[in-house]
Amino acid sequence: MPDKKLCIKNGWLTSAKKCVSHHFNSRPKGSPVSLLVLHNISLPPGEFGGGHIERFFTGNLDASLHPYFSEIADLTVSAHCLINRRGEITQFVSFDDRAWHAGRSNFNGELECNDFGVGVELEGTDTRPYTQEQYDSLTAITLSLQVAYPLITGARITSHSYIAPGRKTDPGPSFSWSKYYEQLNSVPE
Repeated sequence: MPDKKLCIKNGWLTSAKKCVSHHFNSRPKGSPVSLLVLHNISLPPGEFGGGHIERFFTGNLDASLHPYFSEIADLTVSAHCLINRRGEITQFVSFDDRAWHAGRSNFNGELECNDFGVGVELEGTDTRPYTQEQYDSLTAITLSLQVAYPLITGARITSHSYIAPGRKTDPGPSFSWSKYYEQLNSVPE
């Protein structure tokens, strides 16, 4: 894995593109950040690039640009970060705040994962392999989160499909958990 270190200051990655979303609110008191949830997204479905994801997460998606957009343009959702196909990171919401990425969810009996979770979206689909650059950036984000929020342990990294079974499938079978964990475990301290 290339040497890529990220720092978090006041809930924000210091070296990521910032694209502030208003689709967030405060975490409930007594809900420390303790979970990382991995997602995937492509807009339109199966297509990459174009800036549509950024516009979607900030409430600026033009419904007239694609038939699918008319179904989702009015939704108020966000993630903390997006990693595009080139591995570039965009942050929308401070990690200290609650982004709206998980919906109704349950992690091992803990309900409402948005309250204590961080949502990272990978630009992709359930069926197309993710890029090495995405794994590298995801590894760097994860390690930074684990320093800033030590309750996020390896056992508290999960998928959207796990916390919302039957409703969500991402990041899907195309995501290599073994590659991701191998990279996490191979980084020197």
